[in-house]
Amino acid sequence: MDKKKVAVPLVCHGHSRPVVDLFYSPITPDGFFLISASKDSTPMLRNGETGDWIGTFEGHKGAVWSCCLDRNALRAASGSADFSAKLWDALTGDELHSFEHKHIVRACAFSEDTHLLLTGGVEKILRIFDLNRPDAPPREVDNSPGSVRTVSWIHSDQTILSSCTDIGGVRLWDVRSGKIVQTLETKSPVTSAEFSEDGRYITTADGSTVKFWDANHFGLVKSYNMPCNVESASLEPKIGNKFIAGGEDMWVHIFDFHTGEEIGCNKGHHGPVHCVRFCPGGESYASGSEDGTIRIWQTPSSNNEHDTSLANGPIANVKVAADEVSHKIEGFHLAQEGKTGEKEKAAAAADV
Repeated sequence: MDKKKVAVPLVCHGHSRPVVDLFYSPITPDGFFLISASKDSTPMLRNGETGDWIGTFEGHKGAVWSCCLDRNALRAASGSADFSAKLWDALTGDELHSFEHKHIVRACAFSEDTHLLLTGGVEKILRIFDLNRPDAPPREVDNSPGSVRTVSWIHSDQTILSSCTDIGGVRLWDVRSGKIVQTLETKSPVTSAEFSEDGRYITTADGSTVKFWDANHFGLVKSYNMPCNVESASLEPKIGNKFIAGGEDMWVHIFDFHTGEEIGCNKGHHGPVHCVRFCPGGESYASGSEDGTIRIWQTPSSNNEHDTSLANGPIANVKVAADEVSHKIEGFHLAQEGKTGEKEKAAAAADV
């Protein structure tokens, strides 16, 4: 690792409490977008490449634990400590529907075809909502062995992946039968689970270990011990030769996928790192922290790859100019600064 090079991230302010989840949209005709979940109760939408703030989704009355965008970045979803999951119009910021639950919602995910929304939380129930009939009762799968921490769809929406806050392992559910068909065993609870863009790997973080599983045969491919307890990990989506991890030491570590050797370490956060994610093109990645900030870092080049250094400004060769996403900003409900105190009280009351 070349200690002379110091990574200078784009620092995204706006949240008043810890950032606990990040999600990048796929690349759309308007570029790609980044949504963040925070204990301040207000998910935020940003330009995924520049980090520029686009808008804030207002309506939750408790900490927001999870957030996601559909494949076209036209709708957003969020899960909250206020016992609800909400569906949003990502162009205007309007709340399209609120799905009520009986306890805290910790995780949410759109199906690949964007017609379904999956939620999970403290109730130990996976719920599948039909977004074409949002008022219809959801399908419920209620055999989760613990409080649900993460959920995602894989295998063209035929399989659901979930992990729990209080017990180890990742469970794979057959959507048709609603039964667990496979469990990927881990010693500690899995706090982050990611399905790779090429469909080959499931990346998990549990305790001080990052593991890579074969996403089709479910065998363990690689397991690496981390320098500290990590809460989140993400595999570079295009080449797949490096991965990132962040956790309690407040740093974002970069590792070689094939050897597990640490090839970089980004310092800058002032609190534990709760979430890390690569952007869809792999040229940068974002981290969210207890300090309330999001930082977007340039992926280090290797093997004489062309250098698109951040230096002290935005990523070079930005594909999405401000005017190209202006239609997303126009009409978006902007947060009112005067509401900050009310939001803090509401978030604190429902924070768990």
